[in-house]
Amino acid sequence: MTRSWLKLLMAFVSAFALMLAVRALAFSIHGVTGEGLAPFYHHGDQLLINRCSYGLRIEGNRLLPYSRLMRRAVHKGDIIAFEAPDSTLSGLLIARCAAVPGDTIRTTSGLMIVPGLKTCAKTDYYWFEALNPHNPVDSRHLGFIPESSIVGRVVTVLYNRKNFWLQ
Repeated sequence: MTRSWLKLLMAFVSAFALMLAVRALAFSIHGVTGEGLAPFYHHGDQLLINRCSYGLRIEGNRLLPYSRLMRRAVHKGDIIAFEAPDSTLSGLLIARCAAVPGDTIRTTSGLMIVPGLKTCAKTDYYWFEALNPHNPVDSRHLGFIPESSIVGRVVTVLYNRKNFWLQ
């Protein structure tokens, strides 16, 4: 009887450890608060973020340098989850990639890609545009976003917490 309990406990612990590893390395869920991402995402939406979409992010926590294994390119139009580069804002931020390294940009009332002005020419720096033009959290206020701040690509809305309980 004791061995069957031990086997069951080991299976449970192994499954839990595997779930934590997948959640930490491959996918994460981000809850949307407020209407700053409307009309695409709304308050209560739970977004699935693929943390490996641009390669496996390795953070050294100041002990090792930042790196990515099996690195893949960020494309214009991708909806990205990222952290504020200067740590003034906490949590994940969501925006659309509007310019990649080598592009030049100009901001006026909106965001336009035009030659010869501000440049993302620095390697691994991107320009992100808010999904909602009234949302102040994008490159207009944060500046160029380094690749090391990118957590992953938003894949889909899993469910809306507010509507989930009403069904």
